[in-house]
Amino acid sequence: MAGEGEQNRAVKITLLTIGRLKGAYAELCDEYVKRLTMPFAIKELAASNKAAESQALLNLCKGLIVLLDERGPDQTSRAFAQQLSQWQDQSIKDLVFIIGGADGVTEELKNKANHLLSLGQKTWPHKLARVMFLEQLYRAQQINAKHPYHRD
Repeated sequence: MAGEGEQNRAVKITLLTIGRLKGAYAELCDEYVKRLTMPFAIKELAASNKAAESQALLNLCKGLIVLLDERGPDQTSRAFAQQLSQWQDQSIKDLVFIIGGADGVTEELKNKANHLLSLGQKTWPHKLARVMFLEQLYRAQQINAKHPYHRD
């Protein structure tokens, strides 16, 4: 069945973040997570300091690491969807996206990241960045499924 083939090649995506969301931010994130059909998990780590947060994030990384960073390339939604599809085609099993803490991440973590990805050149609060990333992940899923959610 075609559906089984899609599941077999589906990459497991994990979003590692610092801090817990509450209120409207958490509700928005939950809404997008519910819409995702791909294997997906969020791991929220306690906030402390940049060094401790970065080490805790590194300890959880397995697979391909994508760090969300304002200095990374800014992709269109279609380009991001295409990149996710390419990772699936390359049989990437685990894909880890990281949103660092308020003070960013250490150079060690930046150097271990396989890719950097920007949500734009502006600086966004971490709570909002998480919502924006999840919306883009859902949008990429819909683009790859040829669903009309995305409009050019």
